[in-house]
Amino acid sequence: MDRISRGRTPYILIFLASTALLAFAYYAEFVMGLEPCPLCMLQRFGFMIMGAIALVAAIHGPRSWGRWLYAVPYLGGAGWGLATAGRHVWLQNLPEDQVPDCGPGLYFMRQFEFPMSEIVREAFTGAGECAEIDWTFLGLSMPAWTLLWYVALTVFMLWASRIR
Repeated sequence: MDRISRGRTPYILIFLASTALLAFAYYAEFVMGLEPCPLCMLQRFGFMIMGAIALVAAIHGPRSWGRWLYAVPYLGGAGWGLATAGRHVWLQNLPEDQVPDCGPGLYFMRQFEFPMSEIVREAFTGAGECAEIDWTFLGLSMPAWTLLWYVALTVFMLWASRIR
């Protein structure tokens, strides 16, 4: 176990996991035909941030306190992902009469060049379409799986950063 905690291996594993999760998201969108809601799109940013930071850390191979220099921005991406996935799971578990009204879709907002702050605000305050469950695996929706992956990858990064 001590060997895996050293050097680049944890960062490579995180990068590969983030890449695989993003690849599945694009597969679900473009091959399976599942249109992502605004929160789905925002959740991808967290994996992109985590994967990019893990790739840079794998290339650099930090030691001792240098691992925390990568862990801090990584945790920012993880926090973003946990917040968006948590909100998504919460929306999906609301009773139908409490689901917020749907606002304009993400593609509409991007086509008419809405500011990013407006898109994020709409995703967190409106986005009734985010309450729909189009795909499940082992009884969990895609946002629930995403939330589990955010937790697992965050715990793994904290473990890898802490081990000497």
